[in-house]
Amino acid sequence: MNTPSSRTLVKHSIVVEAPIARAFEVFTQDFGSFKPPSHNLLRVEIAETVFEPRVGGYLYDRGADGSECRWARVLAYDPPNRVVLTWNISPRWQIESDPEKVSEWEVRFTSETPERTRV
Repeated sequence: MNTPSSRTLVKHSIVVEAPIARAFEVFTQDFGSFKPPSHNLLRVEIAETVFEPRVGGYLYDRGADGSECRWARVLAYDPPNRVVLTWNISPRWQIESDPEKVSEWEVRFTSETPERTRV
């Protein structure tokens, strides 16, 4: 992973009209519904995007031919509040296999009202 002195921090948020549990559920169980199909490192069309909901699980695309591309790993899984993941894609848009070079991203879910969540 990156050393603290080499980190770049990027923050972005969006408010969704959904209770916190539903927002977390959609993010983790239906990731492929909002991930652009053009974000594809496979040689074939993506049949599905899978989010394995546990520490050590992966986010990966499964191609129409059964091939797989694991592009993130779950480091923390704390429903419905947060997930922390690696980003295993290099700046050259290729899978990064060196764990010292992968990025890390955290997604937090904060209830603003019973029906509105900041992601």
